[in-house]
Amino acid sequence: MFPLMFADIALLSPPYNVLTYEIPSEFPVEFWRPGLRVVAPLGNGAQRAAVLLALKDKSDLPEDTVCKPVCWVLETIPLLPRDLLLMLQDMAMRQGITAGHILGHVLPKGMRSTKIRLRRLYDGKAESFSLRRIQQLSSVERAQLALEMYAGKARILAAGADAASEEFCILRSDPPWPVRPNAARQIEVLEFLHERGSTTRRHLLRQLGAPAAQPLHALVAAGHVALAREEAEDEVIGDLLPPPPSSFELNTEQSLAVTDLCAALGSDEPLSRLLFGVTGSGKTVVYLELAKACLEQGKSMLLLAPEVALAHKLRRDAARALPDAPIFLYHGYQSAARREDSFRALAAREDACLVVGTRSALFLPIPRLGCIVLDEEHDASYKQDEQLSYQAKELAWFRMRQNRGLLLLGSATPDLKTWHAAQNGVLPVLRLPHRVSGRPLPPVEMVDLRGSNFFAEAGGMLAQESEEALRQTMAKGEQAIVLLNRRGYAPLVYCLDCGKTQRCPQCEIGLTYHKGREKLVCHYCGWSKPFPSPCLYCKGMNFLPLGEGTERLAERLVTIAGGPVLRLDRDSTRRPGRMEEILAAFARQEGAILVGTQMVSKGHHFPRVTLVVAADGDLGLNLPDYRAAERTFQLLLQSAGRAGRGEKAGRVLIQTRDVGHYCWQYVRSGDYEGFYAGELERRRLRNYPPFVRLALLRISFAVGNSNGPAALAEVAASVRERGRDLGVRVLGPAPAPLAMLRGRRRFHCLLKGQNWPDLRQLYFWATMHGKSDVLRIFLDIDPVNML
Repeated sequence: MFPLMFADIALLSPPYNVLTYEIPSEFPVEFWRPGLRVVAPLGNGAQRAAVLLALKDKSDLPEDTVCKPVCWVLETIPLLPRDLLLMLQDMAMRQGITAGHILGHVLPKGMRSTKIRLRRLYDGKAESFSLRRIQQLSSVERAQLALEMYAGKARILAAGADAASEEFCILRSDPPWPVRPNAARQIEVLEFLHERGSTTRRHLLRQLGAPAAQPLHALVAAGHVALAREEAEDEVIGDLLPPPPSSFELNTEQSLAVTDLCAALGSDEPLSRLLFGVTGSGKTVVYLELAKACLEQGKSMLLLAPEVALAHKLRRDAARALPDAPIFLYHGYQSAARREDSFRALAAREDACLVVGTRSALFLPIPRLGCIVLDEEHDASYKQDEQLSYQAKELAWFRMRQNRGLLLLGSATPDLKTWHAAQNGVLPVLRLPHRVSGRPLPPVEMVDLRGSNFFAEAGGMLAQESEEALRQTMAKGEQAIVLLNRRGYAPLVYCLDCGKTQRCPQCEIGLTYHKGREKLVCHYCGWSKPFPSPCLYCKGMNFLPLGEGTERLAERLVTIAGGPVLRLDRDSTRRPGRMEEILAAFARQEGAILVGTQMVSKGHHFPRVTLVVAADGDLGLNLPDYRAAERTFQLLLQSAGRAGRGEKAGRVLIQTRDVGHYCWQYVRSGDYEGFYAGELERRRLRNYPPFVRLALLRISFAVGNSNGPAALAEVAASVRERGRDLGVRVLGPAPAPLAMLRGRRRFHCLLKGQNWPDLRQLYFWATMHGKSDVLRIFLDIDPVNML
């Protein structure tokens, strides 16, 4: 036996506590290292997967402390490297939550399980051990087994798998589905896959019950659902992507950027750069040249994209540019088993590699990590708000500081705070001011929508000028993109009998009509009801759909296009590979017009597109968000960049009812730096970031809880008083813009201070003085979503 040791252990499931346990003396002291996963017992006899954070000896504990011993280990080599573990612990400290809470949300599901199989080979025989059997062994037998594990003579096997857990159910058709209206179980399966995406056959049957097996079989036979391995689906998606631009040599501006980045990569200090390049300037080529240099220096690179489709595109481009490079793809839409395989493979790997993914890839144990790139760094998708709040840029910089690596942020419209840091000398800027094609950015024209006579069609969204521009584009055999950042067929449905708008009973938000699915849907909680069906208030059946979403706009534009109109939004791309199908079809000119939400604005290269129309440029300008103008500017400038990327010049039309808004002068000229200077001064006057630290307390209580208002008033008074002591300005609490979601009344309390510790301290104060049985209080540091 070895000396008695103790350790702080973080539980990976509720209650997520960090507890002190005794380390089993069967293993050598050097076996125990931070990051090792173990099985820890709880007081009620339950067992939890946990991670060892730090070792202790007896002298570190108070006298007479009695600690439970760890049950057993889940691995012999820690899967969590030191730099990743430090980042997770830093996150926990800054957010006022436990390291177990962080780990429990970022580790793949299989790595939070206590199920293990230990296999031992001896004297030509094999023997298996479950966790229960290990615990029943004598101390001598356990010590022997531990030594054999340490020597590699016994090993832990991966969790067993069967066909049902390896076969993925993949939706192969879009609504409306050609099934009988009374085939309720088949429709239930189709709706489940449409809402949740592809999933294993086992998970689907667990969620819908065993009776779903027969309708699933019928749908597979009819071709509406396919069964496939996940790897095969990835290959299909890669094949569906539009062809990449033809290869070319680096221009002078790109060469200068690559030279600077390679020099920074070779530094012994952590460094950062901003690659500021107009749309179409070839930023992706710079990323891939940097990846090549990374791998040549024996360093890994993490290349992040804000969306899954762009991650697939970057992986495809990387595979073509670096055919011999080991490349991993990682994103949240992959299955838990697939993500666990990638996690384990990277943890076991020693050589450099390239990892492409979305923000969750930041939590991977990437070996020899020397560079992280955030493409489209301004995108709000890099901030996660739900369950576990974090900003990808902050985590990326933390990892690069730990590894003394290079952080590269790339954008044509950088986040204002990023640009402010660059202007103050904190972040060196590399510029790509020209398109690789040599063509200038397309001219931008404003279309004034004031006055109903301007509309080409009663009830429609497009002005006569916009429709005429579309007709001219079609007549010349060119293509157009129409941006409308509002999905669905109609955003509101009005009852003609009682005069009320149909609203979600859980959120009090107007239900959106989705014609293809024949449903009214809440875009916030997912609640839905068939349409037509009786009014929620008067049971009448006379309705008027109001407004226009992408589904309705695409339907209207068929006449102008003289053929199919393609649509790119969250609803049309729910099934795996559908987004890539739509983009590839547009690249093949199977549709002359592509209608879509903000998804059409990012990273797409279509040389035949010569016209971009923003159907409602005002849509985001009047949101209750201090970033409203910045986000609108970024969205429209990025969208405008889709036009004129080929041999022919482009044109951009933006429809607005407020032609005098200050944002438009900068959009017309493509003047990012001018917009930055003006917007910065407005924020200085109103005391918003980057001139102040901003946090949001999100407070809510259940709709039916009569104690909620009093508890809210009590905690509000306490927070305001404490805020005065700390020098923090407290605004609110006031009803949130979305005042009710998922059956809870929501309130916002905006905090403005000069440093983050004061804001966190005020949050801790609120949680201590708020009634936890009535209120939920959540801290959002540097909030991106103000709704």
